Amino acid sequence: MAATAVLAVAACSNGGGSSNDGGKPTASDNAPTKDGGTFRLGIVEPTAIDPYNVQESEGTLVAQNLFTGLTSVDVNGKISNALAESRTSNDDCSQWTFKIKGGTTFSNGEAVDTAAFIRGWTRAAAKDAASDVAYHLNEIDGFKELQDGSATAFKGLSAPDATTLVVNLAIKDCEFDLRTFHTVFSPVPKEAGPAGNKTYNDQPIGNGPFKMEGPWQHNSKITLVRNDKYALAKAHLDRVEISILNSANADQLEYQGFQAGQFDWARLPTEQLSVAKATYGPKNEWFDWDANGMNYLLPITYQGPLKSKEARLAVSYAIDRDAIVSGVFKGFRHTATSLVPPAFKDAFQDGVCASCVKQDKEKAKALAAQAGLTPGTKLYFGYNTGGGHEAWVQAVAQQLKDVLGLDVQIEGIPFKELLKKENTNSATGMYRAAWGADYPTPGNFLAPLLATSSIGEDPATHDATGDNRGRYSNPAFDALLQKATATKDIAERTKIYQQAEKLAIGEDQALIPLFTRGQQRVGNTEKWANLTYDFNENPSLAKVSQK
Repeated sequence: MAATAVLAVAACSNGGGSSNDGGKPTASDNAPTKDGGTFRLGIVEPTAIDPYNVQESEGTLVAQNLFTGLTSVDVNGKISNALAESRTSNDDCSQWTFKIKGGTTFSNGEAVDTAAFIRGWTRAAAKDAASDVAYHLNEIDGFKELQDGSATAFKGLSAPDATTLVVNLAIKDCEFDLRTFHTVFSPVPKEAGPAGNKTYNDQPIGNGPFKMEGPWQHNSKITLVRNDKYALAKAHLDRVEISILNSANADQLEYQGFQAGQFDWARLPTEQLSVAKATYGPKNEWFDWDANGMNYLLPITYQGPLKSKEARLAVSYAIDRDAIVSGVFKGFRHTATSLVPPAFKDAFQDGVCASCVKQDKEKAKALAAQAGLTPGTKLYFGYNTGGGHEAWVQAVAQQLKDVLGLDVQIEGIPFKELLKKENTNSATGMYRAAWGADYPTPGNFLAPLLATSSIGEDPATHDATGDNRGRYSNPAFDALLQKATATKDIAERTKIYQQAEKLAIGEDQALIPLFTRGQQRVGNTEKWANLTYDFNENPSLAKVSQK
């Protein structure tokens, strides 16, 4: 699930570099390189590094270097085999068969076979795991029974032999193999035990290019070392030292650490982007690219002032996105006019959100009047602190006050509290939100955020448990999603996804897109060769070598 940490969405990034694309090898990378060395960077405290519950960029950084699954996805969103030698579906996409590379092991020497994959997937889906990312497994037959505790094994998983994994789905999905890129689909060794095994949670034994050097020292550091038993292309680095920083100002601490020579890769505060680009761009240490994510407003659609689509359209038309991009972000973001981002070139629909293209005060006022969104109406606006959102949130609130006369009540709270508040059955108003793809399909934006099945209302509390936190529900939209996943032809499937987006975003304004997701980093290319970013917006540590 692309749940955001204080700094980053879980998410993932795609290629499409901007003016100084640090994702491409530089001329100096052609020079001779050598193995060894210690690469250093800072992050905030992850939610988890054990695959069963990895959910944001920080946890993904660690887990994807500790584990290798069936597939890999490059920075441009192209999927390829990792441990899978082949991946095939039957005619109606209700069953998938994966042939797995034989003879590979975990770092402790235990075999990585089909049983290891079944063990990892079942462990994550179990009720007691209470995993926030288990829903990626929800199409596999038997998932519901594991979630409610009535079963202890996946009915839909079988292993005819040690290198063949057969997956029977409860629905038809012709792109199920894309899901297997997510870390929740990682294999685990026998000693992983249940998801609540704290020893394994803090020091997972994996089969990736790196392994842990001692347990995770919470709120302090995580240290990785090269896994010389890795089955694929071995890492060049000896060690990776990851410092865990204060989440309130981690971006500032990362940047200061890079300037002081403490870190080799760093995020940086929005207000320092222009100066950093001018300083590090000429040195080829500036990385700037368009990621495959979106920043948007999450309106609560089932109750409160934004219940009607006219009210949501009024809010969207009242926002001057261009002014915020220029004034707050100094041009380091781009206005969003869709939910599916430009990185998905075949599926992207520029302007599908007509209310996002340009501020229109008169339309906003007319729609607000139609919706009963009168001047003085109180509108709650929640956002997470510590992520640098204050300036643009205040700008949006001021525009809504100036154009519509709304009494916008801003509340900044810690991220975990924000997510909890969004999901309660008393939620109202709107929230700051963002999403990045977990795997390369437009369906990974549309289904989790907007499908009725993704609400997951708790029958006892009536709180939402899924990622459709605004509780948008439209049977016609749901039907389009089901039709899309059951369509084998990729071009035709994409057209159906586009129809679904037109309905949910173009007509119903179920979410209010604001800005595309851009990323900026600084990296020490003087010392390191092949320093690039990956699909998850993290440095590609397994590729880095010394100059």
